[in-house]
Amino acid sequence: MLRPLGLQHLGDCPDGASTISLIGPDEPRFWPIFEASNEYRDGRDNPLDRWSERVISKIAEDCDAEALFPFGGPPYAPFFTWAKRSGRFWASPIDFLVHDAAGLFVSFRGALRWSLPAQAGNASQPCLTCTEPCKTACPVDAFKDGYDVAACKAHVISDAGRDCRTRGCLARRACPVGQGNRLSAQAAFHMEAFL
Repeated sequence: MLRPLGLQHLGDCPDGASTISLIGPDEPRFWPIFEASNEYRDGRDNPLDRWSERVISKIAEDCDAEALFPFGGPPYAPFFTWAKRSGRFWASPIDFLVHDAAGLFVSFRGALRWSLPAQAGNASQPCLTCTEPCKTACPVDAFKDGYDVAACKAHVISDAGRDCRTRGCLARRACPVGQGNRLSAQAAFHMEAFL
């Protein structure tokens, strides 16, 4: 249901817990498990964050680690910085993080800080050999000059944006890495939260 996305060694920490393991969904297996959870079904706010906190906190307890999350701040843990330093994430042509296996649909549900031997990332940056379909897939050119969030949202809520709203961002879906792993129901959930 969850998988490690990369490791970042923090250097010498007084308590010895100097490695960050970034954790994200193991798609497409993740979504049906989350949909069956109490958090998804109870109708309360932030079901995915609450589920992530419960599940990752239990993993941390079992592994004698500290659970960290990209939500609940400020202050916020530096997930973006950890990701870029792990050797498994890069800036994509549309400036979103791209992961060597998850592509542009990568997301962080949490991290573990613990005593684990550091491992260097040695993945290949997928965008170096790609034709960059993400740059041209957006029907409103929201990535032409940076990221035009207002244009993106206006499109997604319109009748013309139904495909993005129900199946996920066309630019993200155009990435050949991890293509087809995110289920439409999960993409729609995230787009609703975005709006």
